[in-house]
Amino acid sequence: RPQLEHIISVIVFIFYIATLVGNTTIILVSYLDAQLHTPMYFFLSNLSFVDICYTTSIVPQMLINLWGQNKSITYGGCVLQFFFALDLGSTECLLLAMMAYDRYAAVCQPLHYTVIMHPVLCQKMVLSSWLGGLGSTLILCSLTMKLPRCGHREVDNFFCEMPALIKMACVYSRVTEVAVFTLGFIFLLVPMSLIIVSYGVITQAVMKIKSARRWRKVLNTCGSHLTVVTLFYGTVIYVYMKPQNTISHEEGQFFTLFYTIVTPSLNPLIYTLRNKDVKNAVKRILGRDKLSAKV
Repeated sequence: RPQLEHIISVIVFIFYIATLVGNTTIILVSYLDAQLHTPMYFFLSNLSFVDICYTTSIVPQMLINLWGQNKSITYGGCVLQFFFALDLGSTECLLLAMMAYDRYAAVCQPLHYTVIMHPVLCQKMVLSSWLGGLGSTLILCSLTMKLPRCGHREVDNFFCEMPALIKMACVYSRVTEVAVFTLGFIFLLVPMSLIIVSYGVITQAVMKIKSARRWRKVLNTCGSHLTVVTLFYGTVIYVYMKPQNTISHEEGQFFTLFYTIVTPSLNPLIYTLRNKDVKNAVKRILGRDKLSAKV
């Protein structure tokens, strides 16, 4: 539908700018405000950084293709885009699971929270997310790019993503299929199961809270994370874990567009609109800047 290209490009550009501005704001606010130097905002800053890199690995090339007559990408560019998008997407899956554990510790073990979630552990959890995403990407990228394409050069997607590259292969690879399913199970279904268990325990703990103020605060912080998890995991699991021959072209592209472009732009809004700590931090920083300007 070439008549929709300009409309789509404008929408994608707006979402991309919103992603850059929103996530950069969260990173800066979390760094500049001392009251936000907590495990929760340490993880949130890393999530924002991943989202910025994730969309940047996809959107610029997409906009070039939408705005120009040449709808192509070099082989090297395709490999790099595939590698970084898969690496950052896998990292985000693990990072969201780490954030669920942080919320569990904060709600269910409040008196021991600072002892459990000490800075060294938080750094190790984030590093594990990055290394885990990198390890899975090296395996899947090498297996996918080794598949023979027999002259097939058309990527049936708006960026070089694994399902589209596998469809280009002219042979069936049992090894690749098993690897995709296994790593999909490890990086999607296992973290999602851990998140569900964590929130099941959190729900039980919340029901026992008698303070209305603390009850609302718990729901706000946990509700924001749960919303992000639902938006991201729901669409990714649908695309990667469902048999590829049962997903239509339009359906696959819609869900891919959602978790690669729409969700990263919504994350800052979800966390800031429901979180008074971030709002107050922004006010403190802006107020301090105004005071400095007056002096």
